[in-house]
Amino acid sequence: MLNSVAAGRRLAQRTLVWQAVVSVLVALAFLPKGLPWGLAALAGGLALLLGGWLSTRIALGGGVAPAATALGRLLAGVLVKWLVVAVVLTLALGVFRWPALPVLAGVAAAVLANVLAHTVQRQV
Repeated sequence: MLNSVAAGRRLAQRTLVWQAVVSVLVALAFLPKGLPWGLAALAGGLALLLGGWLSTRIALGGGVAPAATALGRLLAGVLVKWLVVAVVLTLALGVFRWPALPVLAGVAAAVLANVLAHTVQRQV
């Protein structure tokens, strides 16, 4: 069965690995501009990584459930994910006053990694 909980967990793990790698690469690309730039890019990417991890734990953590429960967990996971992203971006831009360009570049790269991880088919 292609839509099993185990398949969802494997896809989530692959997505998180892709996001982690891309976040580090973007941070390294901004590092020559200075440490705050590298940290800002890393924060942007890790915001989506942390949010995605929490979302996965919430959405897939309960195993097989009735449709209404599964949908509720999925929606709760998405809500938590974007809440985490908003909090991290607020901290990075408002509290730490890191430059916005690398923060947004980290977020954009993590979103792209998410899309690519879901698009690229794994050869077994």
